[in-house]
Amino acid sequence: MLRAPRRRAWATFLKLAFAARTMAGEPTVSLPELRSLLAAGRARLIDVRSREEAAAGTIPGALNIPVSELESALQMEPAAFKALYSAEKPKLEDENLIFFCQMGKRGLQATHLALGLGYKGARNYAGAYREWFQKEG
Repeated sequence: MLRAPRRRAWATFLKLAFAARTMAGEPTVSLPELRSLLAAGRARLIDVRSREEAAAGTIPGALNIPVSELESALQMEPAAFKALYSAEKPKLEDENLIFFCQMGKRGLQATHLALGLGYKGARNYAGAYREWFQKEG
């Protein structure tokens, strides 16, 4: 009889631990912080949604690089990146390299990928385009 309650307690503990890590440990940016960074010209936005999604609307100034292309894009030579995306390639040391998608999942995936490639300032706009559109659009 003790095994089932222990398993449930352990599962609850793991869920709470994951939720706490996700909220506290992930490099994210809130909408008020994003507004401030954009107003100061201190944010580099990358929209990781599909080209079709981005064409329907995006945050002003964002560069669209679909998440399926992101790893190869971030590893390109700067000249090749500029030729393909008509923009300067982010530098590893850039601060506030902010990724976003429609709901948050792909943006978080992109942030983790960029961090893994050495982009120290990679962050996820957790509210994603959905929040931006509701409050700014």
